[in-house]
Amino acid sequence: MPWSRIISGIVAIALALIATILGGWYFTILFAVIIYLGQREFFNLVKAKGMAPAAKTTLFVSQLLLVICTLDGNLADAIMPICGTLICFYLLFQPKMATIADISASVLGLFYTGYLPSYWVRLRGIDGANLSNLPLGGYLPQLDPNISQSFEVSDLPRGLTATLLTFLCIWAADIGAYIVGKFFGKTPLSDISPKKTVEGALFGVIGSVLVAICGAYLLKWPHPIIVGAAVGLTIGIASILGDLTESMLKRDAGVKDSGQLIPGHGGILDRTDSYIFTAPLVYYFVTLLLPLLKT
Repeated sequence: MPWSRIISGIVAIALALIATILGGWYFTILFAVIIYLGQREFFNLVKAKGMAPAAKTTLFVSQLLLVICTLDGNLADAIMPICGTLICFYLLFQPKMATIADISASVLGLFYTGYLPSYWVRLRGIDGANLSNLPLGGYLPQLDPNISQSFEVSDLPRGLTATLLTFLCIWAADIGAYIVGKFFGKTPLSDISPKKTVEGALFGVIGSVLVAICGAYLLKWPHPIIVGAAVGLTIGIASILGDLTESMLKRDAGVKDSGQLIPGHGGILDRTDSYIFTAPLVYYFVTLLLPLLKT
């Protein structure tokens, strides 16, 4: 593995962990940059197919969506149709008449690279406002040396622990799938991505499940084996689907990578495709299903 790939991967993980721990606007700013760069790569793929999407408008409303998510996550779902309306309104008044493909690509860009990733901000923001102890809504764990009580992971904000656990599950799925697929994989998973194998995908999902079960015990979730396995299975499958979806877009556009921004890794979408579908699922699990299981 090239050193450029290793070093850039370490830097990316370090930035993600720091921003995740701090939360608040620190986390939002990092994701605003990621979403902006990812959307530009998406629209480059779209333009390669001869479409003319409302790229600038979509980039703007996606950033607006992130700001709304940080201020009040409950308003995000109301903002989404308004953003879609603005995009269609913009396309209607262009000198050249927009096509169905132009409108579809624009709305897909908003949904796929704007709305779905914004759930990471909503996920990290759970309990964030109540537990903030830094400027800009940030949070930093503080241990009182005068307290003899041992520290427990379950004492941290729910948004922080859920986000970190999701990251760990995705990393376990990616690493497991890569290692097993490279050395033991024989059965192709899909024609969309010939290098991916059934063996690699299966081991990746197993890795995600094992990490989630450990996390469920640490976070003191009810029925940790069953609940952890369900969450790990969901994250593992969602990360694979995200990877295959981005591969399908690149295959249709006739390119190998979505960009060349990250040395040894390609573009932003190449490195974040596994994260796109996972955040909404974990967010609704934490906010809707987990409270029901505790009753």
